[in-house]
Amino acid sequence: MKPRLKRGVRLTYDHTRDIQVLLYPEGVLVPNPTATAILQLCDGESDVEQITLALSNQYDGVQAQQVVDILTRLADRQVVEWS
Repeated sequence: MKPRLKRGVRLTYDHTRDIQVLLYPEGVLVPNPTATAILQLCDGESDVEQITLALSNQYDGVQAQQVVDILTRLADRQVVEWS
């Protein structure tokens, strides 16, 4: 399964706050740096294994279950979907 941002959701840089934010129809989420790194890879083309591999090139000790846990929480918030 391949995660992607739901329609109407986008990750963007907020210059006022100097952080990445996730905009969605109901509001704004401020993801932590780990979630931001994962969200940047949610293109609907990459699966969890590919996302984990890409993250492990930047960070030590990345595990697929950690990626799945974060994506599951984001899916519960209705900002990520699986294709």
